[in-house]
Amino acid sequence: MADSWVLFLFALLFAAGLAFATTFFIVYYADLESDYINPMDFCETLNRFVLPEIYTHGFLSVLLLLFGQWSAFAINAPLVAFNVYKYSNGDLLYDPTEIFRNLHRHKKESFGKLIFYLFTFFYYLYRLIVALVSIPNA
Repeated sequence: MADSWVLFLFALLFAAGLAFATTFFIVYYADLESDYINPMDFCETLNRFVLPEIYTHGFLSVLLLLFGQWSAFAINAPLVAFNVYKYSNGDLLYDPTEIFRNLHRHKKESFGKLIFYLFTFFYYLYRLIVALVSIPNA
């Protein structure tokens, strides 16, 4: 428990990176809606980031589970379950022929993920501060 500050520091960095990646997705959605980018380039660019985002969040969740941070893992479990559901249905990658039909759903999903990552960012920040304050003086 004394070294949990390292875990929460990594979790804080991962959450910040995932929030920035999700913001990148949202900006790209706006570019697609404004016709600044064509659907082929849009899907090709975002498909490169989908699996790393899912793997990063899964890795973070496994770390939290292995270090016994049950409350932090419980917070992450719904998004892990959602990602596993999408992965098992093969609904991960963006399809240029279907992107305009599903754009509203993808935008809602990305805004939801952004809210989640920002919430977890501040939660990890709080837990990092608590862990640093509870370190005994040597």
